[in-house]
Amino acid sequence: MRAADADRQVVAEQLRVALDEGRLDLHEYDERLRHAYAARTYGELDALLTDLPGVTPPGAAQLAVPEGQPVVAGALPVGRPATSRWLLRVWLPYLQVVPIVLAVWAITSVAAGDLLYFWPGWVAGPWGALLLVRTVGGLAGGEPQRWTEKRERRRRRRRAKRDRSR
Repeated sequence: MRAADADRQVVAEQLRVALDEGRLDLHEYDERLRHAYAARTYGELDALLTDLPGVTPPGAAQLAVPEGQPVVAGALPVGRPATSRWLLRVWLPYLQVVPIVLAVWAITSVAAGDLLYFWPGWVAGPWGALLLVRTVGGLAGGEPQRWTEKRERRRRRRRAKRDRSR
């Protein structure tokens, strides 16, 4: 059966959600998005989503989702992915820098032939304590939901701006 433009848009939105969740890298997302807009049938659209969990294949769904309705991939509650993404955003720099600092300390200790003073504690300790305070305060104050709403407003403004320019 031939797919409509609205069906292609729904699949494109599901692919964007998969990209946001980290299920697709940018290159694969771009490739699948091009195939989605070039697809003629539901079968071609279905092939783009089959390996993504929680995505209803186009043939099984009544695709043309009404405007303004979000397409949510997966069966997780809405709050959980927002919290997970916010936590990742807050903690990712720490999780990237601390292993590098530890590696530098370990390499210099091995090169010196002795365990050197554990200076990475001065990097990881205070920074981790501040992040912990921010995390607890943010979770208690509903920061993940506010961050997600702000992000969604920005996304809608960009989409509206893009639609106006077309």
